[in-house]
Amino acid sequence: MAILSQSRAAQVAYQDLLRLHLDEAAAGHVGSLEERRRNGRTYLYDKFRIGTEMKSRYLGEDTPELRRRLAGAALLREDAAGRRQRMARLARMLRAEGLIATDRETGSMLLAFARAGVFRLGGTLIGTAAYGLYQGELGIRFDTDELAQTGDIDLASFERLSIALGDRVEQAPGEILNALKFDAVPGIHDRQVWRWRQSSGEAMVEFLTPAFGDETVKPLPALGVSAQALNYLNYLIAEPIHALALYRSGVLVQIPRPERFAIHKLIVADRRRGGPDQAKSRKDLGQAAFLVEVLAEDRPDDLAEAYGDALSRGPRWRERIAASLERLPGTAQILRGLG
Repeated sequence: MAILSQSRAAQVAYQDLLRLHLDEAAAGHVGSLEERRRNGRTYLYDKFRIGTEMKSRYLGEDTPELRRRLAGAALLREDAAGRRQRMARLARMLRAEGLIATDRETGSMLLAFARAGVFRLGGTLIGTAAYGLYQGELGIRFDTDELAQTGDIDLASFERLSIALGDRVEQAPGEILNALKFDAVPGIHDRQVWRWRQSSGEAMVEFLTPAFGDETVKPLPALGVSAQALNYLNYLIAEPIHALALYRSGVLVQIPRPERFAIHKLIVADRRRGGPDQAKSRKDLGQAAFLVEVLAEDRPDDLAEAYGDALSRGPRWRERIAASLERLPGTAQILRGLG
């Protein structure tokens, strides 16, 4: 298949815009920096006073890059007006260069989620909505038909992380979705709500979390929602990356690493094979094949590591991947050649 690259100007503009959005997020740090350690990891919080009460706002997992940004928060706040002008200019440039923008309904939803703290608190955008954002991350062009979707949005987060963070979204996703004319769809048996359907259409928003056995509904307290647990999802959302949805001046979100997305699609394509989701299975295979081809050229070591990781997780994992690769002989050959 032909892989079309974004222009060098578009790739630079995307990375500049992403950097500015990360600066914008760090500029909100106004108090003292608090560290909390859990399970060998360090998490950073903004500790500040409101009246007589002390508050802690989760900022992210400790990294040198995040610490550098937080150390310059005061200067970043001073540059707020100029930064936002540059963000608007870069977003216009990306549209002119041909990056496919997020539609208005999806963009307004992602913006509301971002403002509420869904992505800051561990929410990761997955599915086709995330796939479309690899155009910026990988510097590639998609056909508009390739990104055609029903407006479905899938978000995932780790249950343990959501409990451990000790912070919560500023507005519950259910409230945001109700305002956007989405109706809650309670579970048939337990009446728990983890998905919403658009009142005037068929678009769905679903919240998911990794399962390690039984695929039940579990709470995500940081996000203020319940979530359907699914096996294999822990692999997909480990070590997510920041990305931008091109809506207004951009919306900062979190998506899976592209190499994990590609291999995970091979797994879920087999899970969906032969059932009512057969069309989705074919779409999964198409996305996996495209990303594998791109990554084998541009990021072969990352792809090899992700592939080896998945294969090492047990016979059931290997069986599902092998079943999908039987349907994608070209992709199988690429993965075998990674060494």
